[in-house]
Amino acid sequence: MNRSIVTSLTLFLGLVAMATGIGLENENWPSFRGRDALATVADDSRLPATWSTTENVFWKTPIDGLGWSSPVVWGDQIFLTTVVNDGENEEPRMGLYFPYGTPRAAPGYPQPKDGERMQRSQDFHHWLVYSIDFNTGNLLWTTKVNTEAPQFDRHLKNSYASETPVTDGERVYAYFGNVGVFALNMDGTLAWERRFEPTTTRMGWGTAASPVLHEDTLFVVNDNDDQSFLVALDTATGEERWRVDRDEGTNWSTPFVWRNDDRIELVTAGSGQVRSYDLDGRELWHFSGLNSIAIPQPFSEHGLLYVTSGYLGDEVKPVFAIRPGAEGDITLRGGQRNNDHIAWYQDAAGPYHPTPLVYGNHYFTILDRGFYTVHDARTGEELYFTEQQIQNSEVRRRVTRGSGGFTASPWAYNGKIFALSEEGDTYVFDTANDFRVIATNSLGEVAMSSPAIANGSLFIRTRSHLWRLSVR
Repeated sequence: MNRSIVTSLTLFLGLVAMATGIGLENENWPSFRGRDALATVADDSRLPATWSTTENVFWKTPIDGLGWSSPVVWGDQIFLTTVVNDGENEEPRMGLYFPYGTPRAAPGYPQPKDGERMQRSQDFHHWLVYSIDFNTGNLLWTTKVNTEAPQFDRHLKNSYASETPVTDGERVYAYFGNVGVFALNMDGTLAWERRFEPTTTRMGWGTAASPVLHEDTLFVVNDNDDQSFLVALDTATGEERWRVDRDEGTNWSTPFVWRNDDRIELVTAGSGQVRSYDLDGRELWHFSGLNSIAIPQPFSEHGLLYVTSGYLGDEVKPVFAIRPGAEGDITLRGGQRNNDHIAWYQDAAGPYHPTPLVYGNHYFTILDRGFYTVHDARTGEELYFTEQQIQNSEVRRRVTRGSGGFTASPWAYNGKIFALSEEGDTYVFDTANDFRVIATNSLGEVAMSSPAIANGSLFIRTRSHLWRLSVR
């Protein structure tokens, strides 16, 4: 396209955005939890507060196979990954799975403990990337990047396509943890691939951490029980720019590119250490204090970096708010709740699966069992009950009785916060009304993927469908 035409189009879109009050940042959703990993967008009257299987449904598209990756959106294309099994998938199990039945471990593999379960199939599986038309929901193209009978395991609640792809508008980068990275052009043709040898994950639970982009570099964290690593790949060629080994066991936390007033750094959450690296792979700072499993993604707002974890089997479920500019070991020492670089700390507000949300001045957490907490994002002050306080109090800050488990991360727009349960019910919290639940929107299918928001539409992936929801 002629450069002058591109300039004119950009100016036109900018004028439209100013006229409608809708920012250009609402147009694309290129990665897990959006462009800045905040899972929020500017107010937009087209975005629905209520929906059902018929209300405010623009289209509904069947998705083959099994995958819990989130959709990403660029222009008129929605990208999604899935894995199709030639045999039959055992359906995902909702909830906290205690007890969980008899494990089916591969011969010679350590048996899961505490009733946990992993699944390995001997059927051939097909790793696929889909492009779906934004306007119609029709499938534009399908690219198969791998076919094999998996020689690695996954938890029954996990999938072989749980990592969310990322796109820069030139290519879409699909990462499957025990297979590799596949860069596809926008027409679905393969630009390059970088395969990884399968590794052993904790208890055979599989992988889930998504890749992230900064300019022309793709960052992938692979924390496993063999040798964890962080690798930087050239987006044009797939060439490995650098790789650093990590002293970590298996984790499932997506890294975060933190653009702060001091510098740009790559933050990784691990059960051993939270670490920050510069863009050349040099470690800048670290601290210990997360619990035994790290899943939520770090993110930033109000000049602070938020890092959390909340495995249900651990007594402490920490949240840390970090100031920019740290160097070396910034671990809190005995009894400390802050230091020069840790602005505040909470020991009972961390979620297991969902990444929390900052909306306005509120730090909002949906906990896996349906409780929620709200803190002041700048100070950490508790505005509502922690889960421990809830359990010891007659007042219960719970979404609703029987709301089931929560794996997807919450999102926000138009003064509302939304939390999607594993049963496919989205609970709507009114921030102007004491964070009370004002609506429940059901899609009637199991849901564990975090949604995408782009161009006036909400995209929710359920077990067998992708939904585009919008006020017409």
